[in-house]
Amino acid sequence: MEQAPKPRRLLHALLIVSIILPSLAVLIAGGVFFYGKSQFMAPGPANDKLVVSFQPGIGLSAITNKLERAGVIDAPLIFHWGTRFSGAAKSLKAGEYEFPAYASMDEIVAILRAGKSIMHKITIPEGLTTQQVMVIVKADPVLTGDLPLIPPEGALLPETYNFTRGTTRTQIITRMQRAQTALMQKLWPERADNLPVETPEQALILASIVEKETGIKSERPKVAAVFTNRLRIPMRLQSDPTIVYGITKGAGPLGRPIRRSEIDKPTPYNTYQIDGLPPTPICNPGRASIEAVLNPPATKDIYFVADGSGGHAFSTTLAGHQQNVKHWRKIDRENEKSSN
Repeated sequence: MEQAPKPRRLLHALLIVSIILPSLAVLIAGGVFFYGKSQFMAPGPANDKLVVSFQPGIGLSAITNKLERAGVIDAPLIFHWGTRFSGAAKSLKAGEYEFPAYASMDEIVAILRAGKSIMHKITIPEGLTTQQVMVIVKADPVLTGDLPLIPPEGALLPETYNFTRGTTRTQIITRMQRAQTALMQKLWPERADNLPVETPEQALILASIVEKETGIKSERPKVAAVFTNRLRIPMRLQSDPTIVYGITKGAGPLGRPIRRSEIDKPTPYNTYQIDGLPPTPICNPGRASIEAVLNPPATKDIYFVADGSGGHAFSTTLAGHQQNVKHWRKIDRENEKSSN
């Protein structure tokens, strides 16, 4: 039998190779793609939740490296190229993220694209002075930067503030100031008619006194009514916390009973000795105290004293007040005997 010429056999062989090789390449590429995709969607190596931070301007390679070092991923090449081929590389956001246990690379990319950074919080209790607030802000381990200049007394709104890592102490103090300003701008137009406070600043001063006189939310309107009635008479406010502020200048509690000499000593903050309001707030009042001052209930009470249960007894006359004081002193003596 006659054999095909060698050139023809060679041509046939080349033709077969030209068909097989591309097909093989396609099969290999397809296999790599599906393997990579399956790995991209598969559970990750972390057996517990992990927190990783990414600074602004960080690139995909650096993100990949940080995730690998943290143990969030164990196939950096697949993560890198999978993220790039998916078109997500340019939409990953900086921040501090918590990745759940066994998070897949696909889930990790979704978290970074959503940009939902971990939220931290700082809580400022009602009734703290500005100096005390600054101590809390300075001690927070997540906030960054130095403290700003101390704001005026009463300028900060006590509240819980959420923030992300990287927020500065100046930024959080600014937020507190803006929140207090916004609250006063909202509440001042809603105030009752014929109040003895004529400006938002005066309302803030009175609210700070109410705040320091009682920690019971339900009592704040009653205390506000007493001081409102006294200002209308007019009658001195005679508030012990104002004396304390005049002594400590907002550094903190006095830590001892007020002396008789301190009650008798005239200072700009001693409302036993001055008429009307002191020159500034004596703390940072919360919303409830501000609302109480701007819309006090209609009462005739002009006295109140501790009632022994954590609250206060209110009265419209001096005789009634003296009876309440007598009752309180009896309770106080009994408490002293039981503690000895």
